[in-house]
Amino acid sequence: MATEIEDRLRRAFAALASTVDVPDSEPELPRRRRWVPVAAIAAAVVVVAGAVAFALNRPDAPPATLAVSTPPRTTAPPPFAFALLTHCGVDEAKVGNTYFEAETPLSGPARSAPPGWDDPYQHGTMTLYPPDAAVFHDARGHEVRFRARPGATGFKHLCD
Repeated sequence: MATEIEDRLRRAFAALASTVDVPDSEPELPRRRRWVPVAAIAAAVVVVAGAVAFALNRPDAPPATLAVSTPPRTTAPPPFAFALLTHCGVDEAKVGNTYFEAETPLSGPARSAPPGWDDPYQHGTMTLYPPDAAVFHDARGHEVRFRARPGATGFKHLCD
């Protein structure tokens, strides 16, 4: 049975092969047409190399640097625990001998703690960013940015 199927397949392939006209070889291209693709690729390489060389050697460009895999260093020391006074709103903070004022003051009704904040203090962390900034964060997701008040010797507002 397998022989009968094989014979049928051979005859079918032989009949198909006799109907297909296959040239003996590819037609010969003229000599100059063989170099056109090679010349186009070479020209593209020269253009790209020239653009890269120009970009790297521009006098007004910053010097090229190698990329490093280490994370950039931050100038800020690590955050520290901080109890932010909120009883009369979030407006000022004192860290060490420096008085800071909030970039965007927050307050509740009648100059009280803002809604969603603890009263009289909100516990969280403070991060100092030299020379004149600080940022308060807490576990509830609150964030307050502060700027130093140069020369300040006390709070602007006293709380009851």
